[in-house]
Amino acid sequence: MTVLAIRDLTIRIAGRPLLEGAELMVDPGRKIGLVGRNGAGKSTLLRAITGQLQPDGGEIRLAARARMTHVAQEAPGGPQNLLDTVLEADTERAALLTELETATDPARIGEIHDRLIAIRADSAPSRAATVLAGLGFDAAAQARPVGEYSGGWRMRVALARALFLEPDLLLLDEPTNHLDLEATIWLEGWLARFPGAAIVVSHDRGLLERGVDGIAHLDKQKITFYPGAYDNFVRIRTERAAQQLAQNEKIAAQRAHMQSFVDRFRAKATKARQAQSRLKALEKLPAIESVVEDAPTRFAFPEPTELAPPIVALSRADVGYDGRAILHGLDLRLDQEDRIALLGANGNGKSTLAKLLAGRLEPMRGEIHRDRRLKVGYFAQHQAEELDLSGTPLSHMQNALGAKATETQCRAQLARFGLDEERATTKIGSLSGGEKARLLLALCTRDAPHLLILDEPTNHLDIDAREALVKALADFGGAVVLITHDPHLVTLAADRLWLVHEGRVTPFDGDLDDYRSLLAERARAARGPQADAAPTRRDERRERAENRQALAPLRQRVTKIEAEMAKLQKESALLEKKLGDPTTYARFKPEDIAWATQRQGAIAKQVAALEEEWLELQEKLETA
Repeated sequence: MTVLAIRDLTIRIAGRPLLEGAELMVDPGRKIGLVGRNGAGKSTLLRAITGQLQPDGGEIRLAARARMTHVAQEAPGGPQNLLDTVLEADTERAALLTELETATDPARIGEIHDRLIAIRADSAPSRAATVLAGLGFDAAAQARPVGEYSGGWRMRVALARALFLEPDLLLLDEPTNHLDLEATIWLEGWLARFPGAAIVVSHDRGLLERGVDGIAHLDKQKITFYPGAYDNFVRIRTERAAQQLAQNEKIAAQRAHMQSFVDRFRAKATKARQAQSRLKALEKLPAIESVVEDAPTRFAFPEPTELAPPIVALSRADVGYDGRAILHGLDLRLDQEDRIALLGANGNGKSTLAKLLAGRLEPMRGEIHRDRRLKVGYFAQHQAEELDLSGTPLSHMQNALGAKATETQCRAQLARFGLDEERATTKIGSLSGGEKARLLLALCTRDAPHLLILDEPTNHLDIDAREALVKALADFGGAVVLITHDPHLVTLAADRLWLVHEGRVTPFDGDLDDYRSLLAERARAARGPQADAAPTRRDERRERAENRQALAPLRQRVTKIEAEMAKLQKESALLEKKLGDPTTYARFKPEDIAWATQRQGAIAKQVAALEEEWLELQEKLETA
């Protein structure tokens, strides 16, 4: 049984095919990361699955009685508090509770209570609170009206509503774009534990590595499924590309050899027949396929001059806004070779520290020393909203570099971040989010900064562009301070971690795995001792029922394998009996005897493969 079946799907946008005869099966409990280059049709496919877009052909079938949920594109608002906003997403629970207030028929009241128990209505508030807490809302924040929050925070509430419902199929489109690192780490763990199936469109490599167990690659209008997480997908794709390259080289050599023969002997009468034969063979050789699908993405930061250490030093510094300090007693230093990532949930002051280091804020108390020659490049995602939509990347770069800069110099700086000749003169309003992010990177590094401060630089970058950013940072000769929700970027680009928490900034002694452990300890402490209390009988019965349901597909496959083996063994016994009978060789033709012998060997191979699968499934069942 599959939760979702996509068969022979065709989708065209403005006459251009995005999908042509695409296939995908989603089994219960399967978490699938949907990847592909920008514009391949990932979000379009999700819209087709939810019914917001009508396919041009094929079938999208959701299993009977299966519940599907996706994150609403519009953020919730209004005077209702966060907890109630999440709870009302369960419309069945809300309707039953409303009906219960006025119901008078004892039989109906009993039915309502039975259904409320079945859907775990009593635990709904605690489950909703747990999801909100994981996404960064503490108990006080959960009691505030949704309308008090900014758009990004309200999108977290929209995500919380979808996660709270725990559907059979969950659709997520770039779920980490509005999250900080802490919430992203929590979401990775939540997805791994989620019992339902999920399709996740994401450029977050950490989420694709730890939150899913399969990758669906949308490429050339088809969907190819790869079991395992993202690293396994990359490994298989790399191996296939290498095999294809070797095959291409072999075919090219054959072509060259045959063409050489044809060219030399086509005009000679004695060799004309062989030349014609070679020409036909040459035509039958398969076409050489391109290994490289798209031009590789490369970023390059200008190289800064060298400054004496430290380039920035803070001593007992306080910083904040409107006379209120956000961070206290800062004693920190930055050297030019530093690579630092800031840890801490949103709202703790990471961006405030970034502005202080960038010179956009001055300390309220204490001292700050900056090298007088220091140049700072500051990237903040909100800067995309300040771009002139009627301008172009080239006009923005010309304004930033000034009248002395030539057009060639401006174009060269844009080209460092993949904004080629055509995109350099495209209006900002027509650029994608990723192209705007590239422009902001080009602008903030135009003066070859000694210190590069990146506040969520990857929000709209695809996986290739993120990898290009990692490589460019490794080659960069200046200091880097990172604020990002991308664990993969932190792991590869930072060699030191600073924890921003409760008004202080302190070096964190450990790596991201240690930080994950710290967050888990804090979550356990927040839940209190009751979180470890013994489960009730009802909880145990429910857990056993969920386990039985989760293991049902394995048991069904075991039963099917046993039936197949019994059938094959019966056929093998009949063939063995016939082949062992001397009269068979007198009554049947030699080709029939040969077929029976080959069939017996094929059955032996099938039975061996089925036995191996049966043993693996039995081991999984015993472990479970």
